[in-house]
Amino acid sequence: MKSTMIFFLHGLTYAGLLFLVSSGLTLVFGMMNVLNFAHATFYMLGAYFSWTLLRTTDSFWLSLLAAPALLFFIGVFVERFLLRRVHVLGHVHELLLTFGLAYVLTESVKWIWGTNPLAVPITGVLAQSVDLFGITYPVYRLFVFSAAVLVGLLMALVLYKTRVGIIIRGAVDDNDMVGALGINVPRLFMATFGFGAALSGFAGVIAGPLLTTYPGMGDAILVDAFVVIVVGGLGSLGGAVLASLIIGELQSFGVLLFPKFSLALIYLLMAVVLVVRPSGLFGRQP
Repeated sequence: MKSTMIFFLHGLTYAGLLFLVSSGLTLVFGMMNVLNFAHATFYMLGAYFSWTLLRTTDSFWLSLLAAPALLFFIGVFVERFLLRRVHVLGHVHELLLTFGLAYVLTESVKWIWGTNPLAVPITGVLAQSVDLFGITYPVYRLFVFSAAVLVGLLMALVLYKTRVGIIIRGAVDDNDMVGALGINVPRLFMATFGFGAALSGFAGVIAGPLLTTYPGMGDAILVDAFVVIVVGGLGSLGGAVLASLIIGELQSFGVLLFPKFSLALIYLLMAVVLVVRPSGLFGRQP
């Protein structure tokens, strides 16, 4: 019973991290229809920026604010001077551009920080453990899931309860009409892309103490994040939440119950969902 609870909580932790990464993809890919293969590279940069800030300031909370802010401006720069020039040409050009950008950024990380894995230490309350359901569990893992819940609630509030969210969703459906109403749609998409990059950087900061920070860490989560978007449905925040929970628990219990096939379980899930509902669990039917 205790081992089952541990694997369940591990699944929630990974689900939280996965949602933090895929939520940015939901905005960029699902809502803006921009195929950004450099998204996971922004996640990696967030982890490295956090490691550097921790070494200079010794404040995890400062890095949790500063690193996503840096990624926001990097995302704005990428959208304004790179992606905007090729977006009208289609997904193939976006794919080539962002794939090349991911390689450039990854090699830059190796040049600046090296190729050795970097441990990100945490101190204070986050480094402690608590008694939960009869087991001792790390506080930091609970913090990861709690941060994902908070981000999800804030995103839902902004997208569905504020004027900014209404404008974003309206621009996705008909940007010409929104532009005719006096809204600067290119600037709106630029800010949205930057916010998506910031979310990815936020996830990277949180992933640093949980996982090892190394140049290929983005590749390890990129596929899972895209599976979340496909299973949940393009542009659906609720779908991203549910898909993250399913995949997180599937990954956790798959290692326990089906160790030889655990890596294939999420692809089997995606195949079943696409057969039953091609638009995803909460995606719009064509």
